[in-house]
Amino acid sequence: MSDRYLCRIHELDPIEGRGFDLDDGTAVLLLRRGERVLAWKNNCPHRGIRLEWQPDQFLDYEKQFIQCATHGALFGIEDGVCIAGPCPGEQLEALPCTVRDGKVYLSRD
Repeated sequence: MSDRYLCRIHELDPIEGRGFDLDDGTAVLLLRRGERVLAWKNNCPHRGIRLEWQPDQFLDYEKQFIQCATHGALFGIEDGVCIAGPCPGEQLEALPCTVRDGKVYLSRD
């Protein structure tokens, strides 16, 4: 497994998410929570489409949940579980992510 550098942690907004497109076509969503970074595959489990309605706009109005712009499904920020919308109980795919020396890395095969 190799690590892929994505950005510096201070480049991530402390509230909003940030999207990345990897060379292999994978779309990734990063969410910063303090000094932790959560990484999710940017893919709604209901239809297999990207979540954001505009670049880096992933959260609902209250900034409490990740929201699919197409169907309105709401997903927990910490666990990725759908709590409302057309795919209750389904989950976003978590991606292994680490922060070292202020840099955010995604672990890849």
